Amino acid sequence: MRKIVFDIETTGEAFGQPDFTNQELTVVSIWDSQTKKFSSYFKDELPKLWGILERADILIGYNSDHFDIPILNKYYPGDLTKIKSVDLLKEVRAVLGRRLKLDNIAQATLGEGKIASGLDAVKWFEQGELEKLREYCEADVKVTRDIYDYARKNKSLKYKDFDGVREVKLDPSQWEVVDDAPALTHTLPF
Repeated sequence: MRKIVFDIETTGEAFGQPDFTNQELTVVSIWDSQTKKFSSYFKDELPKLWGILERADILIGYNSDHFDIPILNKYYPGDLTKIKSVDLLKEVRAVLGRRLKLDNIAQATLGEGKIASGLDAVKWFEQGELEKLREYCEADVKVTRDIYDYARKNKSLKYKDFDGVREVKLDPSQWEVVDDAPALTHTLPF
């Protein structure tokens, strides 16, 4: 099973915007379970990414169904929603009834948080500090991968709340269940 853990960064702050899909993509970072490597793709390099995503069995992200995939679909010639996805924020929200920040879960579950914020990523892009932007996005992918692995193993994640660290129980039993179709999803037009 080929799992792609991914995250994107964009040109602007999405919070509170009714239509965030007008934001421009700056970078996509992935971790590929087949190669066991991280890689990043700036907007002009996206054609190199499509073949990797096409062969994925599962896309894994945090807020990815709501934010990352719709923005990526602006650039992709097919439809990424045809590839099975596991959105960890969606899974947590389904149980808790509210959203939690990735950093909140990472600190409580893994004992380590994000290395910066999305606002820093916007600033780095505007200042041309693309290496810092790439490092930040890949660090978010690593945190997302580690949270996913923890949740699969422990059937839960931890988060910080007002009265300390709490646990949210999850059911990951269907996350890696895919149909018998080959990994190539045929979402690209042929």
